[in-house]
Amino acid sequence: MKLVEAVGRRLGGILKTKGLTQYEVAQSGGIPRSTISVIVGVKRKSVKLDTIYQICAALGISLKTFFDDPIFDDVLD
Repeated sequence: MKLVEAVGRRLGGILKTKGLTQYEVAQSGGIPRSTISVIVGVKRKSVKLDTIYQICAALGISLKTFFDDPIFDDVLD
């Protein structure tokens, strides 16, 4: 699995677990909803780390928490 796909799946999973919509996270983090949609939908070849950081801040989690998931064990690129 590619890193961008793992990031998208992880973010989608966190949103589902917390019961949040992309819109709610976008509003609280000052991030365009389209950016979150593109990440979750894996519609780009890369994701900026500072964008992930902003999303994590909006979710109230650390980068360590975000990346501390078995989904990243299978990243091949």
